[in-house]
Amino acid sequence: QLQASGGGLVQAGGSLRLSCAASGRTFSRYTMGWFRQAPGKEREFVAAISWSGGSTNYADSVKGRSTISRDNAKNTVHLQMNSLKPEDTAAYYCAVSSTSPTAQRMGVMRDDYWGQGTQVTVSS
Repeated sequence: QLQASGGGLVQAGGSLRLSCAASGRTFSRYTMGWFRQAPGKEREFVAAISWSGGSTNYADSVKGRSTISRDNAKNTVHLQMNSLKPEDTAAYYCAVSSTSPTAQRMGVMRDDYWGQGTQVTVSS
């Protein structure tokens, strides 16, 4: 089970730190990632990090403004988002997959698990 948290309402230019905690099993050998879905839009990739933390991948829309990290000892993944924009408003979902961060960016998931979303709303 994946439990996401940390969403909220923030003004444009602000920051949020999303967290996702896994329970029930360990995902230390899985790539962990974040996706988001805005109303009326398809789900899109945001960021992913390899099991070792040595490889990351970001969507162009958040690159330079976001940092993904993980703590395998705590079975958690975090997404620090800075300089938030109204277009970042969406429900954010964490997911794990046995595919690489690059593959996740291309939408290739395998042996995947998904958490429930946490809402991020950025006001202008």
